[in-house]
Amino acid sequence: MSFSDTRLRVFYAVAKHLSFTRAAEELYLTQPAVTFQIRQLEEHFNTRLFDRHHNRITLTEAGITVFNYAERILELYRETEKAINEMTGVTRGIVKLGASTTIGEYLLPLILSGYHERFPGVQVRLMVHNTRLVVRKLEDATIDVGMVEGPVKNKNITVTPCTEDELVVVCPSGHPLCKFDEIPLQQLKEYPFVSREEGSGTRAVITELLGKGGLPYEQLNVVLELGSTESVKGAVEGGMGISILSSASLRKEVQLNSLCVRRIKGTPLKRRINFVYQRQKFRSKAVEEFLNFAKEQCLSLKTAI
Repeated sequence: MSFSDTRLRVFYAVAKHLSFTRAAEELYLTQPAVTFQIRQLEEHFNTRLFDRHHNRITLTEAGITVFNYAERILELYRETEKAINEMTGVTRGIVKLGASTTIGEYLLPLILSGYHERFPGVQVRLMVHNTRLVVRKLEDATIDVGMVEGPVKNKNITVTPCTEDELVVVCPSGHPLCKFDEIPLQQLKEYPFVSREEGSGTRAVITELLGKGGLPYEQLNVVLELGSTESVKGAVEGGMGISILSSASLRKEVQLNSLCVRRIKGTPLKRRINFVYQRQKFRSKAVEEFLNFAKEQCLSLKTAI
């Protein structure tokens, strides 16, 4: 945490989420620690700030008043910290990132290593989820910046392109589709298909692009839905079916020849990888420097095999 009052930050997180559990997750605290800080604040004001109803909480009238002031106070803390950092020329602080699975596991580490070298005083916290959850955490200000490949429809979120990613068909070595240099689109529905879960940016893009090419997602013979790229690769390698994955996630398998990778004939499967962040939210110098640095890196970031 920064120099601002810990109790106020804990209260604000609980009030924002109306959840002790989610506040503890955001602040990297234990739930008992969060409960203790709220109790201390209530004792300070000599009034209850939350009403507890079985498994849910709501703000009391006093709690709503404290929440409104806390929001303004914490914003002033952030502006103060940014102003002083700009005066001293030192970039410090915390950058809370969210990334969809493919980006977080295969692309973002390439950016973060260089950022850490340039700004060693900044602590980066990365949360990896599917696109839907990354956007949700951005909306409730759990994270500062997200990197996703799926569509984002919230008008309050700015979407800035980073790079382009190619999706390819992946099959077990020796699979009948490996005989094609480029696979005819309609051949995909003839074989068991291993899919990412609903909410995944990869799945959303596949659904859109295959549909445009004339193969609705519903016509695929989906036998398994999995929550990560690594689990999909494992299922394909184990002979459970074919899939479509980011080429960036398949470099090792291509080098080892453990999986067969092919493009689809006449149907390019390409998607944009984007930065997403709240349009109106104040951004610290550390967050702004991350965005500037990451955008520079995107110019040279290659995702194709």
